[in-house]
Amino acid sequence: MEVDLVEFLVACSLGPALKPAGFVMETPTLLVLAAGMGSRYGGLKQIDPMGPSGETILDYSIWDAIEAGFRKVVFVIREEFERDFREAVGSRISGCIEVDYAFQSIDDLPAGFDVPPAREKPWGTAHAVYSARKVISSPFAVINADDFYGRDAYKQSYDFLFPDSAGFRDPSSCCLVAYSLINTLSDHGGVNRGITSQTVDQHLEVVEEVTGIVRNEVGEIKGFALDGTERVLREDASVSMNFWGFSPLIFAQLESQFPQFLSSCDNLTTAEWHIPAIVDLLLKTGEASCQVITTDGNWFGVTHREDKPKVIKAIGSLVTQGSYRSPLWEE
Repeated sequence: MEVDLVEFLVACSLGPALKPAGFVMETPTLLVLAAGMGSRYGGLKQIDPMGPSGETILDYSIWDAIEAGFRKVVFVIREEFERDFREAVGSRISGCIEVDYAFQSIDDLPAGFDVPPAREKPWGTAHAVYSARKVISSPFAVINADDFYGRDAYKQSYDFLFPDSAGFRDPSSCCLVAYSLINTLSDHGGVNRGITSQTVDQHLEVVEEVTGIVRNEVGEIKGFALDGTERVLREDASVSMNFWGFSPLIFAQLESQFPQFLSSCDNLTTAEWHIPAIVDLLLKTGEASCQVITTDGNWFGVTHREDKPKVIKAIGSLVTQGSYRSPLWEE
C-alpha cells in the first residue's frame, strides 16, 4: 500500500485507535548495524550530527525506510552505548516507527566456544545480524548505521522483500543493493568493500571481502583479500555496502555456520565474520540465491573523520533541493 510519509508521521502521533486502517507497525523490518566502535573515525559516529538541524545520517536512513514502507527498526548496538543511543536516536523516532534493540556481545557464542583472552571486540557484521535472531521474525533489510544509501535503495529492497502479489519469495532468496566502487571510496584512507560478480540475470555469483582499498599515486585502485593477496580493482566494480535483504531463514543458517567459522579460524583474537563471507558460502553450497539490485541513488559515508565535511555538504545540498525538510522530524 502506498502511504504518504507526512500523513503517516501525523498518524503516528494519534495513538492506535485513531491510526488509519492498513498501517502495519510490526513488519517489514529494517535492521541497523550500529555496534561498531568507530575506531578509524575516532568516536561514536552513528550519533554524530551531519544534517543542518543536527540530524545524523541514521535519521535520514530511517526517514527513507519509512517512506519505502518499513514499519519497524531494530538497532544492533553495544550494550554500553544503549543510553546514549536511545537518547540521541531512538527517542526521536519512536513515535513514528516501532523501535527495538539487540545487543552485540563478544561472548554471544555457540556452546563449546570461549572468548580468547586477548579479544577486544565482537565478531563482525555476520555476528551482528546473528545478534538480532530473537527480535526479528519477518523479512528484513540490513544496513550500516553510518552509511547514506539513498531513497531508491530502500524502495527497491522493500519491493524485493514484499512483492505485491504473494508475500515473500523463496525464503532462501536474498538481495544485495550494489554500488559502483568509484562512488564509495574515501579520500582519507582505506575502506573495506564486498567486491561482487553476477550472472546476466543479475544473480550474485561471488562476493569477496576486500580490505584497505585505496587509490594509489598512479591512479590504481588496490586492496587486499582476506588471505592477504593484493587485488587490483576496476572503478566500475560492483560492490556491497552492506545493504542486504533476508528472510528469517538467515538466522538458522547463521546459527549452523557460526561454529564452523570459529573452528576454521587461525587467529580467534582478531578474526571477523563478515556478511559477504556467509552469503558467499551459502551461494556455493546452494543454500541461498541472491538478487543483485543496482541503484543510481546517492551513497556516502564517514569511514574516517575527515570524510565528515563532504557528507555535511552532500546532505545540505539534498535539503536545499527539497529532498528532505529541515528539521527532519518536525511535525
